[in-house]
Amino acid sequence: MKYQLLVLDLDGTLTNSRKEITPPTLKALIEIQEAGKKVVLASGRPTFGVLPLAKQLHLERYGSYILSFNGARITDCRTGHPIYNKTLPQDVIPDVYQIASRYPVDILAYDHDQLLSGLTHTKYSDLESRINRAEIKHIDNFCERVSAFPNNKFLLTGEPDAIAAAKDEMSTHFHGYIDVYCSDPFFLEIVPKNVDKAASLLKLLTSIGLTTDEMICCGDGYNDLTMIETAGLGVAMENAQPLVREKADFITKSNDEDGVLYVIDQFMRD
Repeated sequence: MKYQLLVLDLDGTLTNSRKEITPPTLKALIEIQEAGKKVVLASGRPTFGVLPLAKQLHLERYGSYILSFNGARITDCRTGHPIYNKTLPQDVIPDVYQIASRYPVDILAYDHDQLLSGLTHTKYSDLESRINRAEIKHIDNFCERVSAFPNNKFLLTGEPDAIAAAKDEMSTHFHGYIDVYCSDPFFLEIVPKNVDKAASLLKLLTSIGLTTDEMICCGDGYNDLTMIETAGLGVAMENAQPLVREKADFITKSNDEDGVLYVIDQFMRD
């Protein structure tokens, strides 16, 4: 069966160490879309943080998709409208903030194209700002402010030891109600229950009439594991975490060696 859908994590997968898509990979991704195949950019980033890459790839022209917030939202790039959108229960906000405040971490929310910071500023908040090209605004009334709009996720940033301790407490406190996991040792994702890339991709496949056998998923991090295991062809980058490499069907070149281009050449050319 020919593969019709190519799902790409961004950081460490599609983009190189300079956070760029190389010209050969860009050209190949446009070519497969011209041939009728679809591309999904699947990231923990907020939607606005994915849009610059989506525009480079002309996803709106070809009717491809953005999967943002680790799967909490899927956007049809042709219309700009979400076809799936899951948000955190409002009642978790005070407890999330209270637990986070016991550790030397920052908490970030996403408001349009801005990051709202509610605690101790960290260098990892700056990293999230650079990745998404978004301004950070520190606010004193975090709970009140973020309760005014729906939230697909919160992000805790900090040194790995502090993040691990906060994760343990939150996982116990919110067990079965929301999900808490690390996308990196310095990033703690707080998302609605049962949100991950694989679960959201299954909803997308149903809506567009494709099967998992027709899907290739490429990634490098722990939050890519479920989609790599679900795909007809699960691909780990050469630079992927050891567990991701272990679970993959195929290991491609690194993100600094056009690993995505190699996958396209091997599996998606007619």
